[in-house]
Amino acid sequence: MMPHVPLEDLFEDLIAKSMRGRHVSESELIEMTGVPRDVLARLCRGEFCNENALAKVARALSLEPRALTMAASRVWSPRPVSVEGLEMFNLPYRDMRVNAYLVRDPLTNAAAFFDTATDGAPLITRARALGVSVESIFLTHTHNDHLAALDELKSAFPAAEAWSNQAEPWPGTKTFSEGATFSIGSLKVTTRTTSGHSKGGTTYLVEGLARPLAIVGDAIFAGSMGGGMVSFEDAWKNNREKILTLPDETVLCPGHGPLTSVGEEKRNNPFFAAEFLA
Repeated sequence: MMPHVPLEDLFEDLIAKSMRGRHVSESELIEMTGVPRDVLARLCRGEFCNENALAKVARALSLEPRALTMAASRVWSPRPVSVEGLEMFNLPYRDMRVNAYLVRDPLTNAAAFFDTATDGAPLITRARALGVSVESIFLTHTHNDHLAALDELKSAFPAAEAWSNQAEPWPGTKTFSEGATFSIGSLKVTTRTTSGHSKGGTTYLVEGLARPLAIVGDAIFAGSMGGGMVSFEDAWKNNREKILTLPDETVLCPGHGPLTSVGEEKRNNPFFAAEFLA
């Protein structure tokens, strides 16, 4: 049973991320939309006070108005996902929560961790309870909340090799370049560099379970995307070209928030729905 995990971002977070990423100030947004300053201020602090104004803000920031309105109305969340062989861990980190994953091959019981979150104990306990052979630890990127328990996992499973993208290497890991392939028993893992949130952010495509998985780190979230800390433009482009071109049934496993799917995000993510619904 997957844990219940709320959406990572509220509608005001989507507005703020788009304003920062597109370098649009509050004054510029007022000029672009004609929305009164007090109304925009209320929207920016999370008060859904005016649907028409919200639609104007959405269009000015290249967000899909219907999807942003759904986010503001809190009427959408992705359908629950459960795939045999996929385990999700949602653990606290400061004032937020972060995800890590265990993927196992039901045929061979080989397994791998994807990110470590901040406390290795639940991951270690679950892997041992399942009796799996942990062969690899894959990092989506090297922000502390995603690798804080790396040494703990390496100590618990000394035969496991830890991996990071060569564009974002981490001490104690081996590195790979985009397109590298790995195996977890009979499962195939392919790497795609989805930089923007971080320099070497990586999406791991896992094939061989009942549904394909894409473990995306902080590239994309259910109904949102990671902040473009390195490049918002690259983050958006890589999400569009390297993640949302995967089959609709692909399960997206983000670094924060709930599981989702490519199909769900193409229809309901305000950053991308306008293009896919056109």
